[in-house]
Amino acid sequence: MNQRQLRKTIASFYSKKFDSSAELLEHVIHQIVEHAGIDITGGRVWRLNAAAYAYELIAQVGAVERIRDRYRLRADRYALFSLLSRQRVVVLQETNSYLRRKGILRYSATGVGDVVKVRGTSLYQYVLSFNTALPKDEIAPTLDIIGMAVSSMLSSQRNERRSTQYKRDLDKAREIQQSILPDRNLRFHHYDMYGISFADKIVGGDFFDYIESEEGDRLAVVIGDAASKGMVAAVQALYVSGALRMGIGFQTKLTSLIQRINGLVHRMFPAERFLTLFVAEFTNDVKGICLYVNCGHPRPILYHARQNAIEYCDPTGTVIGPFPEHPVRRESALLGKGDVMLLYTDGVVEAMDPEETQYSEHRLAHDLVTHHTGTAREIAQTLLDRVTAYGAKGKNQDDKTVVVIKRVE
Repeated sequence: MNQRQLRKTIASFYSKKFDSSAELLEHVIHQIVEHAGIDITGGRVWRLNAAAYAYELIAQVGAVERIRDRYRLRADRYALFSLLSRQRVVVLQETNSYLRRKGILRYSATGVGDVVKVRGTSLYQYVLSFNTALPKDEIAPTLDIIGMAVSSMLSSQRNERRSTQYKRDLDKAREIQQSILPDRNLRFHHYDMYGISFADKIVGGDFFDYIESEEGDRLAVVIGDAASKGMVAAVQALYVSGALRMGIGFQTKLTSLIQRINGLVHRMFPAERFLTLFVAEFTNDVKGICLYVNCGHPRPILYHARQNAIEYCDPTGTVIGPFPEHPVRRESALLGKGDVMLLYTDGVVEAMDPEETQYSEHRLAHDLVTHHTGTAREIAQTLLDRVTAYGAKGKNQDDKTVVVIKRVE
């Protein structure tokens, strides 16, 4: 299960309203143990009790020997808790004698929620620990995604309780979002371009942009999807778009620019506020060379008219934000006359009909082949109309963004 799929699977567990964070977390660990398809046999939720300077067991599930209800672990006597605030995920041998007698010989844990200061030590509000025989190099990335996804769910729950403020924020977020969306249609040398973005709610996490160099010899086409929604998503999109505009204006190498932006987003936003990003750079090159980087974004589809063939722009790096040290590489593609590159966000291919069948990348590629002879605008509008009609009565609704780039000369 890849990173994005795992995150979406966990997010799907958030299917009903919960009265408290504890109730939500108990539901999540039950679903992870029973339904996530991961080799995990049991799980526990520990809540920070700041006054006692300890973590208290508030929920446990799975086919494992039960621990005493409300069992406490002192924060100053258990290295796991302070390590988590620095690493988020810890996989080490269990040292607590009582837990070892219960058959827990190793702890695989992730911190979730906010990090708070207690007696000068940074500690997570909650810790999720799991029973698993998976080796550290397999379980640690999984726990990292679980930690980020569950933290995002807790944040969403908190935001729902602040609905009045959220409604006020929406108007401002809408203004910000509209400020970074360019005119839909653009002609750049050999290329005709058209982009459309529709938010499922009032404000979404999708964005796209056209960024031309000062000399007019290069154009970057950007599409992204922020994991969050509302004001945070709009601000994050504005932040990344502005950084891209500055970097491209200074003619910064594309991979170096993305690497710097990744580090900036990591420092400026919580890890669960990641985003996917695809940037393609076009020039007046007669061969139609396009340079691109794909940071965890749904892979764009490139249709070659002369060969009547499809090519995909696979990821060349991980999502932006959580992993600032991960390298990003640049790839290239060639666009001949009549070729079409289709950029889109996951809300397009994951639109569902009433039977919960996704529109799918394959169906989108087929539609692109069928309608490739139109203008960029006609192709974009036709594809989005088909996707919208397909998912009109389905349950899974998300933001939808499409950008079509067609070489016309």
